[in-house]
Amino acid sequence: MIITKQTRIFNSSDLSEGSVLLIDKPKGKTSFDAVWWVRKKLQIKKVGHAGTLDPAATGLLIVCTGKKTKEISKFQELHKVYTGVITLGATTASMDQETELENVKDVKELSEEKIYKIRDSFLGEIEQIPPMFSALKHKGRSLYKYARKGIEVKREPRKVSIYNFRITEINIPYISFEIECSKGTYIRVIANDFGMKTGYGGYLGELRRTKIGDYDVNNALTLEELTNLEINFDVQD
Repeated sequence: MIITKQTRIFNSSDLSEGSVLLIDKPKGKTSFDAVWWVRKKLQIKKVGHAGTLDPAATGLLIVCTGKKTKEISKFQELHKVYTGVITLGATTASMDQETELENVKDVKELSEEKIYKIRDSFLGEIEQIPPMFSALKHKGRSLYKYARKGIEVKREPRKVSIYNFRITEINIPYISFEIECSKGTYIRVIANDFGMKTGYGGYLGELRRTKIGDYDVNNALTLEELTNLEINFDVQD
């Protein structure tokens, strides 16, 4: 069963048999917070999500319950679509707005020709070095735990694919975009690298995940809408 914004009532037996929930994660919540919210509301222990969103990001989070948790890897392999804003004229250690601005510069006018040329350089298969401020593990610990202590860990480049990179608005120092990409793509790294190629630096100012495969955030439940769902707990599992 797929539980979406259109769902009004369902049986508790659907959860243990396996359900897929489309959640619209709000800003400021971790992906684990959303899983906890689902676990508490649905009163089921076996819950997992299919792809982390940073706390500052919003958008589509696929949450699986019961037997559907065995299919999480299938959802993780699907293409993702993100919208967001690259802010030029500074860098940050986290490559987004979660850490302090560094290397602040006055951004002079950039030609659209140069912006689109830089955009084109990201299309296709590219290599990325995972950011230190990430949940990627090193010796059993998340990289961001090392980063917060000022420890730099060597990371190997990874190949990812950018299928589409559309510039939706240019309002220097802000560049709005929509990106369709493969599993494992760090949009923060694209923002940082894009800024470096302009010569002014840049970081990710906003991020929203709008699609995972054919699943669309427009059909996703907010946490408040999830709370208002009606569940029949009288059905025996």
